[in-house]
Amino acid sequence: MRLLSLVAVLALAPAVAAQQQPAPHMEMMGRAPEVITSAQGEARVTPDRATIYIGVQTRASTAAQAASENARKQRAVIDTLRALGIGESQISTVNYNVYPEQIFQPEKGDKTPRIVGYNVTNTVRVEVRKLDGLGALLDAALAKGANAINSLDFYSSNEDEARRSALAAAVARARGDAEALAKGAGGTLGELLEVSSAPMSTPPIPFATAKMSMRAEAAPTPINPGEQTVTVSVMARWRFVAGSK
Repeated sequence: MRLLSLVAVLALAPAVAAQQQPAPHMEMMGRAPEVITSAQGEARVTPDRATIYIGVQTRASTAAQAASENARKQRAVIDTLRALGIGESQISTVNYNVYPEQIFQPEKGDKTPRIVGYNVTNTVRVEVRKLDGLGALLDAALAKGANAINSLDFYSSNEDEARRSALAAAVARARGDAEALAKGAGGTLGELLEVSSAPMSTPPIPFATAKMSMRAEAAPTPINPGEQTVTVSVMARWRFVAGSK
């Protein structure tokens, strides 16, 4: 576990900073002096899940032909994924497009663009809950007609546990610095008044965004999820207890 970026602020009323005014006057001036600190904490976790976007793109002279060919290939891809243990609820269509392919050649007498064919794309989102064999799964999808792997993102199902561990470490760091600030100001740390965490994004680990091809004799695609870093930030306020004169 690694702890980063520390920002610490000692907030003292002017009367306490000078340690000249009596306590009644200090209270009349407003809020009692406080010690405010913030800190960040990190925890590392190994991803055990992945999300893949697998696409099939086809082209034909008519939209119906392109759609029919696309449906045949995407059905073969989905059936293969199901055979490899991917449940029906883990596969969802996220994009389906039919669009004409046009050219415009005024030098050949074209007055308007001409449609020379139709393209159909069908993309499914696949949630993979077991990473062993992920490379073989990709290879199988490509072999059945998939020709676009739009992304492969890794994430962890245990992120909450790692985040809470990072939070505990960040709070401990913030308290340690608050105690040092209070001591340096000639007092001690009092009761905790507030502690909060600021949301910090932990994006999935991207693997690739590319169109891929496969030969039957090719070696299985190697996949390594690596590690994911969970980062948190906390802010805390304590009451400052002034030392004796």
